This record gives sequence, C-alpha cells and structure tokens, in this order.
Amino acid sequence: MAPGSPSAFDVHAEEIKVTSRFSHGAKAYTKDGRAYTVEMVEDGMVYCSLPNGTETEFPEASLLNQEEWTARSDGRRDVSYSRIRQAYPMPAVKLDRAAAAGLLAQAERLVPGLLDFVAFTTATRIMAENKSHDLLSGLSIVKCRQIFDEATPEVRVTLLATLLGVRPDMLIKAAGLGENMARAMLDKGLSAHAAAFESFGDRPRR
Repeated sequence: MAPGSPSAFDVHAEEIKVTSRFSHGAKAYTKDGRAYTVEMVEDGMVYCSLPNGTETEFPEASLLNQEEWTARSDGRRDVSYSRIRQAYPMPAVKLDRAAAAGLLAQAERLVPGLLDFVAFTTATRIMAENKSHDLLSGLSIVKCRQIFDEATPEVRVTLLATLLGVRPDMLIKAAGLGENMARAMLDKGLSAHAAAFESFGDRPRR
C-alpha cells in the first residue's frame, strides 16, 4: 500500500461514520420537512417508507436525521419568531395608551387565557403566511406571549380587536363603559373562535 493511502480499516470506519447518520426505524427528513421511516441504508442510499406502506429511496446526502432536523428547525423557528415580531401591525387609528393598557388588563381578568390565545393565533397566522407550516407544531405559547407583551399596548389591543372582529377604538370605548359591556363584547367576538379557544386551553404552556 502506498504511503499515506487509507487502510481497509480506515475506509470501513469512514463508511460506518457516514451510514451511522441513519439507523433502521429512525426518522429521516427531506429538506421540505416530509418525514420517512428508515428501513435500510446501503451504498449511499436510504430506503424509506411512509405510514401507508409506500416505499421510496433517497441519496443519503439529501436527507436529514432527527438531530439535524431538530437543529435546523430550531434555527428556522428563531427566525420565525423574529418575523412574528416584525409582522405585528401598527394601529390604523390613534389609541390612548393608558386606556389600551387598561383594556388589556381587563381582558386578561375577564377571560383568562384570552391574550395567550391572541398571541398564539396571531403568530400561527403570520407563520402560515410565511409558508412555515412545518414549524407550527413546535410553536411555543410562552415565546408567542413574550413577543406579544413586548409590543406597545396600542399594538396589542389592535391584535386583540382583529381577532374579535371589532375596531380597537370601539373595544376600548366599550371597556370604558364597565366590565359588563367589555365582557359582552369580548364574548361576542370570541364566539367565532369558540372551538379553537376551547382546544387551545388543552395545549401545554411551553
């Protein structure tokens, strides 16, 4: 063997290193996020199947394993949270900041979980508009709410009013007339999202 040439052991070790990215029964992901179950890896090809039994194969270099996919998704998710923050709309009408803050506190008290729901639903819509559908399942309620709370009261009231289908200035005006009026307007607007709000209550707060 010529000096500097790889030994058979080195070649075998390199093959093990390459193919060890995937193992039988593990998940393999295409670049667009579709998940497959690995059946076998041979000669640089990964033989996969779908739950419906469909079998296919891919060059190993074109797939990501679970660890690689998680790292990629985490990076994209961080980018998406930045996009959520940037996509928050500015109020179309001038709103009184103190009144807006009062309304938000009132809404939090009257309908527990409502502002979490607004933050999460708004983030879901923005991510869908950015075609980040594959990241929706990992969306964090805690992070969405953090981004929401970092916005000005006027912006937060605008997001709340948008979800309820009312004008933000009218929502603030109703809140100023007392809790009964505010509760009635909140309940009326939330009725269109009743099923989604109920389901949201079962999501883990992570």
